[in-house]
Amino acid sequence: MTNTSNKITDEQLIAEAIKGNKKALTEIVLRYEQTVYNFAFKICRDKDKAEHAMQETFLSMVKSLKQFSGKSKLSTWLYTIVSNHCLMLARSKKKYDYTVLENEDGLVNDKFISDWKFNPEKLSENQELKDILDNAIEKLPHDYKVVFLLRDVEGLSTKETSEIVNLSIPAIKSRLHRARAFLRNELNKTLHV
Repeated sequence: MTNTSNKITDEQLIAEAIKGNKKALTEIVLRYEQTVYNFAFKICRDKDKAEHAMQETFLSMVKSLKQFSGKSKLSTWLYTIVSNHCLMLARSKKKYDYTVLENEDGLVNDKFISDWKFNPEKLSENQELKDILDNAIEKLPHDYKVVFLLRDVEGLSTKETSEIVNLSIPAIKSRLHRARAFLRNELNKTLHV
């Protein structure tokens, strides 16, 4: 199965894994372990937590593989599972280090709305700026961080993100707008722009 793994679709591997084919199950894990770990690390920002979330994600996948409907891509389903495990890890923290983005009326605070005052492409060229961005992302509340990472880092569509986090498309757009505004504000404060 390993030699022809590029020719075998996810759907075929899932069908085989459901029948009890351990090689097919192993191939699914091999195909997605790096993606799942990378995404878990981006959310958890901790190697041990990311490894734990990855292991829990694949355990959950094995337990509920028969329930996978195939209506979405396997990767979308795995993003959903890993997001949920990372959320559970975040909720298990005794103290939340989140910054509130909304005021009492549930609206984003106007001071978070600002324009980019630098070229975002230059962020990846400079490690110091990358660290500043990473720190700003870390300050995002979990729900906003997941949406931001799925859309702007992983490059998923609004619809795919909506399916993963089980929110409406307008809610995804709203959270993404608020997350971006918060990050712009944090970067502008840090960079004194």
